Amino acid sequence: MRTKITVALTGLNNTDNPGPGVPVIRGIRESEAFDPRIIGLAYENMEPAIFMDGMVDKTYQVPYPSEGSDVLVNRILEIHQKDPIDVLIPNFDAELYAFMRSEQVLEKAGIKTFLPTLEQFEERHKADLPDFGKKYNLTVPFSKPITRLNEIADLEDDFEYPLMVKGKFYDAYLAYNEEQVRMHYNKISAKWGVPVIIQEFIKGTEVNVVALGDGKGNTIGAVPMRKQYITDKGKAWSGITLDDQRMLDLTRRIIKTMQWRGGMELELMKSHTNELYIIEINPRIPAWVYLAVGAGQNIPEALLKLAIGMEVEPFRDYRVGKMFIRYSYDLITDLTAFEKLSILGEL
Repeated sequence: MRTKITVALTGLNNTDNPGPGVPVIRGIRESEAFDPRIIGLAYENMEPAIFMDGMVDKTYQVPYPSEGSDVLVNRILEIHQKDPIDVLIPNFDAELYAFMRSEQVLEKAGIKTFLPTLEQFEERHKADLPDFGKKYNLTVPFSKPITRLNEIADLEDDFEYPLMVKGKFYDAYLAYNEEQVRMHYNKISAKWGVPVIIQEFIKGTEVNVVALGDGKGNTIGAVPMRKQYITDKGKAWSGITLDDQRMLDLTRRIIKTMQWRGGMELELMKSHTNELYIIEINPRIPAWVYLAVGAGQNIPEALLKLAIGMEVEPFRDYRVGKMFIRYSYDLITDLTAFEKLSILGEL
């Protein structure tokens, strides 16, 4: 007997820069514990998951977080009034602040979440990574935030080229000279605002860990992988699970020390001297989480259990050598469905 549950989530943009929504939904739908009804929360009316068969049961359009936290949360509460939500799973960094700040409001309305605390969210920011490394005795590349174009000329005092230019939420570009830094700075700041983070470039192999913490220092699940193919946007298009105890030990140490609550992705670089550098800590489930499901750890299902207060046993192992390969295909739908969502804000 599976528990009926209504789950609302974002991240339905399964394009060349995919959101985590589709793989999270797939994990939930494969759950042996839940009989889910899925509500898709769409920021754009052309997000593919809206129109994919068997993916979402209902879609509602929601305002961007940039329109204001209260506007976004009020829209969720409005949807909840007509279509009750049991659990809300945000899948974008840029929206997390709004939902974390409003966690008690959502809880009072009957909507469960399982998110990091504001303190956890703030201290692992890319702009604060050096201080984060010192606080927890972790190896991180040197970085500094900049907020003005005229600061770029002085970067050679602290960095050697090439270096990384990163947005505070998303986007990362490798720059080989000052002109490229300026180009990337303008592009990133126009999209995500300032600060723009300049980070030391570490040459090596890019590896990642998807993990889930229970908020009490325990690691419920953790699966490491190596990116096999990376797009021009820096996104993994193929990856393989690894048997790497050092990566797992590092993940468990971070979750225990921080008392991390919710999903997490560690982006790591393994240098030629085999040292692990923490490049980023993303405070939510990543878009490649379905690899973990396929390897034996259904992290989306475990997150749901934690959100509603069910007992969750930590996963003990996973299958090594499991691969994921993304693909694209042409999805055929009717213009009437697109028009209905555009006009009414729901489908």
